Amino acid sequence: MSRATTEVAAATAPEAEPAPKLRSKRDHITRAEKWRLRGPLLPALIFMVVITQIPFLVTLYYSTQSWNLVRPGSRKFNWLNNYVDVFKDSQFREVALNTVIMIVGTVIISVILGLLLALLLDRQFFGRGIVRTLLITPFLVTPVAAALIWKTTMLDPVYGLINFVLKPFGVGQVDWISKYPLASVMADLVWQWTPFMMLLILAGLQSMPRDIMEAARVDGASSFALFRELTLPHLRRFIELGAVLGAVYLVNTFDAVYMMTSGGPGVASSNLPYYIYQRAFLGFDIGQAAAMGVVTVVATIIISTLALRLIFKSFTGAEEAA
Repeated sequence: MSRATTEVAAATAPEAEPAPKLRSKRDHITRAEKWRLRGPLLPALIFMVVITQIPFLVTLYYSTQSWNLVRPGSRKFNWLNNYVDVFKDSQFREVALNTVIMIVGTVIISVILGLLLALLLDRQFFGRGIVRTLLITPFLVTPVAAALIWKTTMLDPVYGLINFVLKPFGVGQVDWISKYPLASVMADLVWQWTPFMMLLILAGLQSMPRDIMEAARVDGASSFALFRELTLPHLRRFIELGAVLGAVYLVNTFDAVYMMTSGGPGVASSNLPYYIYQRAFLGFDIGQAAAMGVVTVVATIIISTLALRLIFKSFTGAEEAA
């Protein structure tokens, strides 16, 4: 009887309420608290908008104007004709091609040299700290100073170090800047950007798990197989990130072109920033220069956004796999 009574009581007893879910303090942050936390970032955000976005809007406005400073009083609304003229300009297309060659060539060579130097610095040897410091130094030199070094010290036809080193091999007093203007500018840029790629790839190398490498060596894997199957796939994200960041910065290259070649001969070594400068401050055509600037900025934003999305997907996929 007592057993039946117990079963009936258990059946009719109310079900126990589920335990309340534990909530972290982050779930209880109010909207006012969120704005208070974001408050310290507002000055930087306002500063960025004032410095970047407002000038871009003004440039958009100028790009719709027919405005040449040589003809006072000729300023008028020109719709989108400036953009039509930009795409019809054969020199603009040539300069755009020079810019692509300069960026792609500099990034590829810098990544390859940076990878080789990073593999060297990842090894233990006497004086590694001094070598690392010396290899980083070119990235710390200001672009104008670096361009002058390459123009006067390295590539000078009479006193340049390049001709001095190549003289035993039968190379005479070659005027490298006049004969190979674009390659000369790229040499300066590669010298400056290789340390950046080296540091980024070196960080990736030092983040590799050593136990996997040791296990592969124990299994008899060769050094080349380790590099191809383990090291290079691990470094792919770092190489892609360095390539995108380098390309975004190299689009703005002006100092090297201005100091070394002034875009010459003709537009053989000119890039988009220098050509826009020539059109605005030497040709005084503000409307077309603004249109060229807008086209350059929009193309850069589109390409860099697509590239960064691919890189972030790669990082996210690697973290999920881990």
